[in-house]
Amino acid sequence: MFPYDATILAAVRTSPQSVADVLEIMGTIDATCTDADGLKWFNWLYQRVTQAVEAQVNAGTFSDAAWMAALDVQFAGFYFSALAAYLSGASAPGCWQALFEQRNQAPIARIQFAMAGINAHINHDLPQAVVATCRISAIVPNHGTPQYVSYTTLNTTLDSLIDTAKKELRLRLLGDVIPAISPLDATLETWSVSASREAAWNNAEILWHLADAPPVSSAFMQTLDGLTELASRTLLVPVP
Repeated sequence: MFPYDATILAAVRTSPQSVADVLEIMGTIDATCTDADGLKWFNWLYQRVTQAVEAQVNAGTFSDAAWMAALDVQFAGFYFSALAAYLSGASAPGCWQALFEQRNQAPIARIQFAMAGINAHINHDLPQAVVATCRISAIVPNHGTPQYVSYTTLNTTLDSLIDTAKKELRLRLLGDVIPAISPLDATLETWSVSASREAAWNNAEILWHLADAPPVSSAFMQTLDGLTELASRTLLVPVP
């Protein structure tokens, strides 16, 4: 779709081993994408989220900083894998496909691309990332654990970053100004990062208990992908 997609594909095929590696890949995507690429604006927001996670890990803000760092790497891997699949012509999850296939649609606002990506990543990928991180750490994902407390500690930071993005990215893809009063505002107000992350943790607990029933687990993820795709496509309806 874009002449530089091969550069992005090479970057996301790299397996990050640390938060610094994740940020390096995101930096490559940011430097490669033009402003006319909707992918740039999701990556822009996600890069800032990851920088905030790195800062809080280094500051010792989390009760289990090592687990949060590991989660960050696992989580980003789902984004990179979905993008690699799409760019290589393979099948990406529908919730991601909704964003990737509209990367060049000028009537869509930058914040819409950012939020559609956040929606796909949290509602579809985050439950799987929590399970993967817990398996590596030999920890059961339960409410009330130090890992859950660390996980929810990030919510306030995410709310602040998304509020900032809603102001800074309130432009159509090519930079055209959106009307001061727009249906977009109502759409964005219906989406809560804290509620979505709580649902993602709940779904992680479900997936954990479905580990011995792969067909059921697969069906669960297919349903989750379908619902998340619907939300992403709603978020990407062009602004009048």
